[in-house]
Amino acid sequence: MTAIKTALVGFGISGQSFQAPIIEALKEFELTSVVSSNPAKVKGQLPDAAVYASLEELLEKGDEELVVIATPNELHGPFAEKALRAGKHVVVEKPFTIESAEGERIAALAQEFGQKLSIYHSRRFDGDYLTIKRLMNEGQLGTVHTLFSSYNRFRPEVKVRWREQDIPGAGILYDLGSHLIDQAVSLFGVPQAVTAKLRQQRPGAQAVDHFHICLAYEGCDVIVHGNNLSTAEGPRFQVFGTKGAFIKYGMDTQEDLLRELKGPGSDGWGEDPQARWGEFTDSEGKTVSVPTERGGYEQFYLEMAAAIRSDAPVPVEPRQAIATIKIIEAAYESSAANRTVFL
Repeated sequence: MTAIKTALVGFGISGQSFQAPIIEALKEFELTSVVSSNPAKVKGQLPDAAVYASLEELLEKGDEELVVIATPNELHGPFAEKALRAGKHVVVEKPFTIESAEGERIAALAQEFGQKLSIYHSRRFDGDYLTIKRLMNEGQLGTVHTLFSSYNRFRPEVKVRWREQDIPGAGILYDLGSHLIDQAVSLFGVPQAVTAKLRQQRPGAQAVDHFHICLAYEGCDVIVHGNNLSTAEGPRFQVFGTKGAFIKYGMDTQEDLLRELKGPGSDGWGEDPQARWGEFTDSEGKTVSVPTERGGYEQFYLEMAAAIRSDAPVPVEPRQAIATIKIIEAAYESSAANRTVFL
């Protein structure tokens, strides 16, 4: 297979750490250019990549097939549209867009132009999520009636960065919450109703830094929670079904490795230490440790390569990413009006 020439738009934490090390590790791709205002930083990590000052310059001068958009959230939609209109395949870092209507318009544009479009919801390839998916598919949990998914951390100081400013798409609901909601949508589909409480908890907070959301399904509730004032993480997942329960502590280790610019193939990639395996308790009260499935964010890009070269399905369909944005919109509405919002 001819390597897919790829351009990376944005070289902040997402482009530098969460995208480049994975793309660089795969023979199916050739990372040939980066759009960045800091050429020295790009060249320090990717010495052979061309550096462009703007997306417009890239689209005018570059010959890449795939454009990966890793910019601040409010630029996702406009940049995706420009790349699609230029005849490029597109991967957009999560969340897809700020508003669901914009996502629907861009998805329709990709279909009209015949270009592949996918959204980088990488945590579908977390080991803990894959373990829960396997337990559910094998029927070991029975019928799941309650799932708690939490992402708690301790960051009491508000930082001066776009993610924490009073701008569209900022705050941890769009950032972390989109991951948790996407996992729920992937497992259970679109919920019937959303009940949410969103807060600005920390002194000086300008954007949402705490969310607690109940997604109501027929016979099942999924609770997703995240905040910046927890000195202990607590369980990452708690899943309760008619045949058993599964409780898992600890975060997937791939993100920490990527922050060190270590990608697929590096020591420990996708592995979960045995001490952090989850525990399954059956209906008779017997508890056993469950080995965590191996995670692999690179699987997203391998599926994207198959979509581009062989017309296989993209790894994350735009319609699913749009559903996540609709749930986020419903959460804001629910919290503001202090009521349940039906979808």
